[in-house]
Amino acid sequence: MRLSKEYAYERIKPADDVMHEECGVFGIYMNDKTYDPAEAAYLGLYALQHRGQESAGIAVADGSGIRVHKGMGLCAEVFRNSLGSLSGGHIAIGHVRYSTCGDSAVENCQPIVLSYRKGKLAMAHNGNLVNCEILRNRLVDEGMIFQTTLDTEVMAALIARFSKLGLIDAITRMMKMVRGAYALTIMTEDALIGVRDPRGVRPLALGKLDDNYVLASESCAFDAIDAEFVRDIRPGEIVVIGKDGLKSFQAQASRETALCIFEYVYFARPDSDIDGISVYRSREAMGIRLAKAYPVCADLVGGVPDSATPAATGYAAQSGIPFAKLLAKNRYVGRTFIQPSQSLRERGVKLKLNAMKRIVHGKKLVLVDDSIVRGTTSKKIVEMLKLAGAREVHMRISSPPVKFPCYFGIDTPSHEELIGAKKSVEEIRRVIGADSLNYLTVEDLLKTVEGAGCNFCVGCFSGEYPVDIEKANKETESMKLSAEE
Repeated sequence: MRLSKEYAYERIKPADDVMHEECGVFGIYMNDKTYDPAEAAYLGLYALQHRGQESAGIAVADGSGIRVHKGMGLCAEVFRNSLGSLSGGHIAIGHVRYSTCGDSAVENCQPIVLSYRKGKLAMAHNGNLVNCEILRNRLVDEGMIFQTTLDTEVMAALIARFSKLGLIDAITRMMKMVRGAYALTIMTEDALIGVRDPRGVRPLALGKLDDNYVLASESCAFDAIDAEFVRDIRPGEIVVIGKDGLKSFQAQASRETALCIFEYVYFARPDSDIDGISVYRSREAMGIRLAKAYPVCADLVGGVPDSATPAATGYAAQSGIPFAKLLAKNRYVGRTFIQPSQSLRERGVKLKLNAMKRIVHGKKLVLVDDSIVRGTTSKKIVEMLKLAGAREVHMRISSPPVKFPCYFGIDTPSHEELIGAKKSVEEIRRVIGADSLNYLTVEDLLKTVEGAGCNFCVGCFSGEYPVDIEKANKETESMKLSAEE
């Protein structure tokens, strides 16, 4: 459905020029004592750090309760002196966060832990609910008290509310009520549970470490602990892992799956496979298609590090133009670097990237990037390369123009701030100062992920979203919140 601009969320992030990550979730159930679950979760979260750098947390179940440690910052900072306090359990879930719903504050760090009629429950969530506010208000009107501003807590509260039906039925009831995107790892004192939304907007994969099961947002997390990828969790599926092994329940089936296409364009690590497709190979194919559609006479091809590098190598291979590293990246500046003043914001790109002067001087360049959001970063990079002596800079973008905000777990600017929503390709070219500019089409982008086990959400390019938000909110107003049907 096409969404009116009135539904654009107010953004709480500083004005920058990237599509911010969603979150990363991890879970592991240990049948033996070969590995410590907290250590495995730490390594898994480290591998998923690219999905969120605001906060991190791990919760551990030891059969008698749930312990949790979480805080603001990167995994290495949050767990520097605390990982030992989580040792000794047999189940762990973890989370790295970039906030898209709920303020960036310590009380909103995940996993969240709550007590309910059958004990304790911990939950970590990647995604965003579009009917969260109405559900929260209805629960508050009935006396519910919330400790956070997270949609994760709304889902946990619904599960607790329906828990007398049994945990699986309670999760199923929750899934029938919420609308939007979610990949969940849930932990009780004796079970690990994975849940994926009916459209599969957010990824969730199942792995195995000897006789132990693992859940993660991306398969690269399995490699970090020497686990083997088993399969992707199906859209609408609930998997329950306990002492009797793994059980699967197809709670909801969707006729139209809609995995976020930006997982392949930007978010996922290139060494991950998602829904049957190699992220690296898909990005490489984007560059190949760009070279076929938009050739240019140039001396060198390079990519904006790091997500655009595979597309740049694909462009170079197809065009026959040599690939080169045109920009050096400062590895100590994170993807969510937040500058405290305007002067530092203006220098932010130079803190992260610097032109390879001896390589680019006197050369005609093809610079491949994954997207242009506001255009400010692209403008600074083109200026940087030309100041370093580049004769020409031709920009090639491995996705279509971003014209619409995301409502399902990606923190994009509002419609008015997106340069692709306001200007033509030629106008954008003039703004950023490139000698030419071309984008991959939606049709070509979808061809790079042919053979996947799902369909895709391309709402940020087309304005056609997998969930009718106005309809979802109207339905939520009339939902029954009692355990009785």
